[in-house]
Amino acid sequence: MVVSDDEFWAHVEDMNDCRKKCEFCGHLFAIRTSISRIKWHWSGIKGHGVAICQQVPKHVQEAAFLATEGANKKLKIRGNWSTEDDDDVDIKTEEALVEIVAEASSFGGLTLNKRDAREDALPIRELVGQAFEENKKTIWSWLMNDEVFCIGIYGMGGVGKTSLVKHIYYQLRRKSDTFHRVHWIAVSQDFSIYKLQNRIAKCLGLHLSNEDSEMQRAQELSEALGTKRPHFLILDDLWDTFDPEKVGIPIQEDGCKLIITTRSLKVCRGMGCIHKIKVEPLTCDEAWTLFMEKLKHDVELSPEVEQIAKSVTKECAGLPLGIITMAGSMRGVDDLHEWRNTLEKLKESKVRDMEDEGFRLLRFSYDRLNDLALQQCFLYCALFPEGISRDDLIGYLIDEGIIDGIKSRQAEFDEGHTMLNELENVCLLESCDDHNGCRGVRMHDLIRSMTHQIQLMNCPIMVGEELRDVDKWKEDLVRVSWTSGKLKEISPSHSPRCPNLSTLLLPCNDALKFIADSFFKQLNRLKILDLSRTNIEVLPDSVSDLVSLRALLLKGCKQLRHVPSLKKLRLLKRLDLSDTVLENVPQDMEYLSNLRYLKLNGCRQKEFPTGILPKLYSLQVFVLDDDWVNGQYAPVTVEGKEVACLRKLETLKCHFELFSDFVGYLKSWDETLSLSTYKFLVGQCNNDDVAFLEFSGRSKIVWLCNFNNRSCLEFPTDIQELVILKSIDAKSLCDVLSPQYTTELEYIEIVLCDRMESLLSSSWFCSTPLPFPSNDIFSHLKDFYCYGCTSMKKLFPLVLLPNLLNLEMISVERCGKMEEIIETRVDWVMGEESSSSCRSIEFSLPKLRHLSFILLPELKSICRENLICSSLQTIIVRDCPKLKRMPLCLPVLDNGRPSPPPSLEEIYVDPKEWWESVEWDHPNSKDALLPFLVLGAGARLLEEEGDEEDVEDNDEKRF
Repeated sequence: MVVSDDEFWAHVEDMNDCRKKCEFCGHLFAIRTSISRIKWHWSGIKGHGVAICQQVPKHVQEAAFLATEGANKKLKIRGNWSTEDDDDVDIKTEEALVEIVAEASSFGGLTLNKRDAREDALPIRELVGQAFEENKKTIWSWLMNDEVFCIGIYGMGGVGKTSLVKHIYYQLRRKSDTFHRVHWIAVSQDFSIYKLQNRIAKCLGLHLSNEDSEMQRAQELSEALGTKRPHFLILDDLWDTFDPEKVGIPIQEDGCKLIITTRSLKVCRGMGCIHKIKVEPLTCDEAWTLFMEKLKHDVELSPEVEQIAKSVTKECAGLPLGIITMAGSMRGVDDLHEWRNTLEKLKESKVRDMEDEGFRLLRFSYDRLNDLALQQCFLYCALFPEGISRDDLIGYLIDEGIIDGIKSRQAEFDEGHTMLNELENVCLLESCDDHNGCRGVRMHDLIRSMTHQIQLMNCPIMVGEELRDVDKWKEDLVRVSWTSGKLKEISPSHSPRCPNLSTLLLPCNDALKFIADSFFKQLNRLKILDLSRTNIEVLPDSVSDLVSLRALLLKGCKQLRHVPSLKKLRLLKRLDLSDTVLENVPQDMEYLSNLRYLKLNGCRQKEFPTGILPKLYSLQVFVLDDDWVNGQYAPVTVEGKEVACLRKLETLKCHFELFSDFVGYLKSWDETLSLSTYKFLVGQCNNDDVAFLEFSGRSKIVWLCNFNNRSCLEFPTDIQELVILKSIDAKSLCDVLSPQYTTELEYIEIVLCDRMESLLSSSWFCSTPLPFPSNDIFSHLKDFYCYGCTSMKKLFPLVLLPNLLNLEMISVERCGKMEEIIETRVDWVMGEESSSSCRSIEFSLPKLRHLSFILLPELKSICRENLICSSLQTIIVRDCPKLKRMPLCLPVLDNGRPSPPPSLEEIYVDPKEWWESVEWDHPNSKDALLPFLVLGAGARLLEEEGDEEDVEDNDEKRF
């Protein structure tokens, strides 16, 4: 990796083996760890797969926080985007953190940060009707007037105010020369000065220093917003007026411009909006056009059905949200009787306490679901105003029993995704991404209001900070939710009498440190308790008496050291204690015979107690990995024979300290056991070892550490990732696994295996037991990485090349004896032997994207044959003095000149002299590749040419 001059490197110590060490806590990072990943280590922000530094000084933590969450983290966006089409986004950065949707059109060369990208992921609907276009033009003309500072947009719920402003938002973002920053903030009914200040600060990447002083916070915001080029704030769905100065919004020249959307003209006037627009419903013709577009009918409607459909549209009163929702609910319906019945019920429907016409339409779409579980799933989404990831939501639905009666957890998740798809298809839910970029769902505000009305009559809920008010905890409460709030403690004076409360969700209240024991005394029917990512240190003893509890979720409670006895919780099905610092495994876990899901890592107890696992025979998910405590690797190991008792497992992640445990467990596999996800770390590991291991998104992984067995191991036949670290005896991969275990492998990493002389040999193919097909060997391989193997001379045999059609990356570093990447001799399985007959053969590696060769002093050849690599993006050659030829063939144009691959981005070489001497297949190849060349230290041509393009690594200069 080429290291940039980022100021944060000053807090990282270089080790002799080229790894990096945190100067504060001593944590060792893998060799390829980027500075952005190290910043997460210092930032204090959880949930990014990085151990959090416990000793980082406050000023460094705050700086790292701003660098990761604020405007210092930039992404380079290239190309033009269209509002209609989903175009690929070329993000050139060390980590592609955010996927940006295609609605952000024509950004050109705009530089965005991570939060910009998230804001650009706002879903947008196409504007319908002449009035919408006229409104958009009028609003835009106001915005371009320097004397207009506040604009109000009002109209009834569901009429399209938010959609209109989203179009304005994206248009503003494209005009970056006018506005310094454009921010979208959803306000909604739970408005408060404090909360609005937090949301604005979050958009700015600003860490408000004094959280108790509203005035001080306002001053800090005002200073941040009062820059030379104005910020632009869009406050969507404002219900009450407020004084912008009290929040810290400087509405003035060289300050902020403000757009608000609201259902009330009174709010517009109270906010001082001289310029106002009322969004009116669609005309009949416009409504019919939108209805038919959203109906997405494959065949032409019969005249009778069309006439009824027009009447249904008329009942929607020109409200776009109502039209879209009704059309979605009737999608795929052809029967005349059903259409007629729908129209009659729609005409008759009267919903008490619904505040406007939109409620009637939305309630009708809800009633049409005709499935109790689907309706319950829909209502459950109202607990999450900001949206929620699909996986988290489905987990709750399983805990609640809304999804039930299915044997496997995977089948339950399949059912959950099917239900959410159906709710999206009928337009009752919208797709979105959560704060971690995971696929999620959310509700339109109007739809959420409708669900609250329904639940008031059936199962009352309480959402948001109103739960602070003791008087609002009524006896008939069923569900309570406040996520990402500012709850600090639950005092002994609060012991709510809520005998019907089944769900209490308080995750991500990171200020919450104390819960009084009295709080749970009268919550006898509680089924789900989620305190994840809070800072509680002790779980109250009264939790032990919650005998109805099905799910106890304490993930990411970094200060949690004690959990009381679980003996009485016989109905518990899900227990998540991951990423905690428990002193010991909780008491009496052997009584949890109904437990299906158990995650436990971070515990200081080194071994999982024997005798417990055989009694947890219902487990489907068992995870004991990624164990970091105060920057130190502290795994909870487990015995293979104990895990072998769990015959219903679908997901298993654990550390077998002894190879015999790993082998013994694999021998227990039979047709009754089918793991969809596994991760095995096998061998004795310490901090130095684990620092080489990187988080992987693959689902079937084996990591071997300090392997000392010369005989081939048994492996799962569907293994996707294999990492071998510090193999003591193996001379090649052939000593570790047999060919039949290679067919599904996607990733291989060989690190510090000093005895290995080659990765594979052609004789291995000849020894393949028939009828195993040799052309399946490594046929799925995508990434190969080799580091620090001091005896390694050769990697792949040439005979393997035809199998590597899916290969995307080859990286070889610090292998002092490496001579050839692809071995020259050809020994085919069928006995053909040739050294010259294949001399002119061209091999195609159609998916190869990255080639990296670093510090290989003896490397003479990548491949003696010619390679066609049409998807290449990056090439790195550093300190390979004996490499004299690049075997990559460039396509030749009609004029006889070579052309670079269209995907090529960069060729990094060091030193410059190597580039000048290396030979290519065509004499003009260097000229064709020159625009992509980046030289190592010493080249200063970029500065001499005055190129102002941002370059992350200042010691890299484009030639």
